[in-house]
Amino acid sequence: MIYGAMKFSIGGTLKLAFRPWVEGLENIPAEGPAILASNHLSFSDSFFLPAVLDRKVTFIAKAEYFTSPGVKGRLTAAFFKGVGQLPVDRSGARGAGEAAVRSGIQVIERGELFGIYPEGTRSPDGRLYRGKPGGLARVALATGAPVIPIAMIDTEKIQPPGKVVPKLMRPGIRIGKPLDFSRYQGMDGDRFILRSVTDEVMYEIMKLSGQEYVDIYATVAKRQIAEAEKAAKEAAKEAAKEAAKAAAAKDAAKNSGA
Repeated sequence: MIYGAMKFSIGGTLKLAFRPWVEGLENIPAEGPAILASNHLSFSDSFFLPAVLDRKVTFIAKAEYFTSPGVKGRLTAAFFKGVGQLPVDRSGARGAGEAAVRSGIQVIERGELFGIYPEGTRSPDGRLYRGKPGGLARVALATGAPVIPIAMIDTEKIQPPGKVVPKLMRPGIRIGKPLDFSRYQGMDGDRFILRSVTDEVMYEIMKLSGQEYVDIYATVAKRQIAEAEKAAKEAAKEAAKEAAKAAAAKDAAKNSGA
């Protein structure tokens, strides 16, 4: 009931304001379980995709969104519950992965749609990064549910980092044909199979999105970007210090000459 009301209000508003275009909607099954595996460009991805579908999609979200204190915390928790987000405790990398897998299996066993971002985090620069072989592949192999590759298009341009007011523009959603990995069902303990399944899904997402593929994890890329930015700031500080020293020396030379 809450989901339906939130979907009607939020989904309707999003569709009216941004008019997202969709291709391949017929690839979403009318009933039965499926895993929706998408690239991840923006915080809004988890809202635009459900907005264009007739069925409920359950994504996982940080548990902190559901446990923050105060009025704002309660409103945030109500909002995320209302739009179908599922809290997952991310304390510890392995704990987070196990919780995500358990949650995904439960959603699939209920015959519902489970949404997941194989990259594990948002792309830092709009490129497509290597998929993590944990959640997606393990849920698929444990349940035999089909995996539907999805590409979000231009959602990162609507509200870039640091921008409060979103830009009104049309994002896109391309939905690919279901991928069947039932031949590997029960082999979710084989890391080579998990890697193969994940790579196949990422390849289909790449074809749908047209993104440049980078064969490293997005978390590694974010760390590299942060380190590069820090190094650039330190270099700028040192350059400013050297410039100040040079200016001081020049002034001293002028004063001594006078």
